[in-house]
Amino acid sequence: MNNFNTIINSDKPVLVDFFAEWCGPCKTMSPILKEVKSKLGDNSTIIKIDIDKNPEAASAYHVKSVPTLMIFKNGKAVWKQSGVVSANDLVKLYNQFQQD
Repeated sequence: MNNFNTIINSDKPVLVDFFAEWCGPCKTMSPILKEVKSKLGDNSTIIKIDIDKNPEAASAYHVKSVPTLMIFKNGKAVWKQSGVVSANDLVKLYNQFQQD
């Protein structure tokens, strides 16, 4: 959890995917996140948090279903949505928060 807090305290946006191995829609998000990473480049930060291995993180951010995607900036959650989100939408959101 300490490493997670260090990562999300960045002044650039951090996209977090809360997922579970057994979750079908979470498997759908995997190639979408790869596409987002390729569009945003190495300057972006995208991390995946397995809720079964990190229940304290899921609980701390009130993750009730998976996949839940969140964008953090300076340690604060600035956006949250459950379900599958398109690569284009995620890229737009990430860029929006990068400019704020």
